[in-house]
Amino acid sequence: MKNNNIFTSLTFAIFLCLSVSPSFSVSASSAPEAEEAEPEKGPHRGRMLRDDNMALELAIFETGVPPEFRVWVTDAGKPVSPNQVDLNIKLTRLGDVVDDINFRVEGDFLRGDLEIYEPHSFVVTINANYQGKNYRWQYDNLEGRTRIEPAVAEAMGISTDVVAARTLHQTIPAYGRLSLPASATHNISARFDGVITKLFVKQGDLVKQGQTLMTVESNESLKPYQITSPADGIVTEQYANSGEQTASKTLLTLTNTSQYVAKLAVYPADYKNVVVGTPVTVKIEGYYTPLTGKVEFIEQKVRDDQAKLVWVKVPNVNNALADGGFVNADIEVATIDVPVAVKKVGLQGFRDFTVVYAKVGEQYEVRMLELGQDDGEWVEVLGGIALGATYVTENSYIIKADIEKSGASHDH
Repeated sequence: MKNNNIFTSLTFAIFLCLSVSPSFSVSASSAPEAEEAEPEKGPHRGRMLRDDNMALELAIFETGVPPEFRVWVTDAGKPVSPNQVDLNIKLTRLGDVVDDINFRVEGDFLRGDLEIYEPHSFVVTINANYQGKNYRWQYDNLEGRTRIEPAVAEAMGISTDVVAARTLHQTIPAYGRLSLPASATHNISARFDGVITKLFVKQGDLVKQGQTLMTVESNESLKPYQITSPADGIVTEQYANSGEQTASKTLLTLTNTSQYVAKLAVYPADYKNVVVGTPVTVKIEGYYTPLTGKVEFIEQKVRDDQAKLVWVKVPNVNNALADGGFVNADIEVATIDVPVAVKKVGLQGFRDFTVVYAKVGEQYEVRMLELGQDDGEWVEVLGGIALGATYVTENSYIIKADIEKSGASHDH
């Protein structure tokens, strides 16, 4: 090893097999900062940081392996044996998360012992010792990051949520019509034929169970008796008036409209997933609040299009429903508990990834996600963001646009 007096300085060159973006902090209320010049690259396409005669080249290598740092050292343009250099690199990520990377000798280079996971956005701090002399370099390698003041974020309607465990409710769509149950209709007739001496209700009247509907004088006994309502309901049909004979006919029709049945079509591919008791959310044309229920009955015949009709009882809140009304529904076919999930509305595209934007203070930064199952509202996260992290949900496209405006790039 050469005398320390000969080597009075040490220069390192570092290439991150990505375009090393300059340090930037984009504010939504101002223009992005100017980009720095492209850093010098070495023979391994590495970023070069120099100090007199010495140079260290560091690259992110990812051919056939997860991304990792590889380092080549030279002195006055001549290779330096990697076992002569002690090297440590710290990557400080948003939220003061630090990746501490040490190196081992492999061939003619030093190889890092940690995967450089996405996003490749961090402050890089390099500490090296060569022949008893310490060297330190630091630079920003930021991508997919921006800063937005709280007042601006609020004005833009940017909302956040916390990454947490969720229960996914997977559903299939179904369509159908509203019908009254068979028990809803009562046809009122006289037990004994006679003359209607007094009719107390008319078509359209609301009646209560036990309420007197009419008085009839029997033809045989000439005695009057009362006909009362068997249930709550509406007089939907009137076939007789005071002074008329009952003549063994239907006199009134009462209809209880407090509850309807949504008859929904389910097709063969989903027969096995829909059983009695399956939860259903029913959405009715012109009715703003979804109604919840469960499958009460499945017809044991199919229509010409091979659909089976499943019945779901729905309450007639505020008398807003009508016989024959169109409905659409979501029938729940699976319930899945997942340990980590995010709202689908927050997902955006970034390079070749599906991402959300994590929020730390006033800063927002991309998080590349590995996704699993979803239920239309929530999606399972298999990797890429930590449980408990705050991320953007509503209006996440504003964060994406602000980052794209900054011109931050990533070169592999």
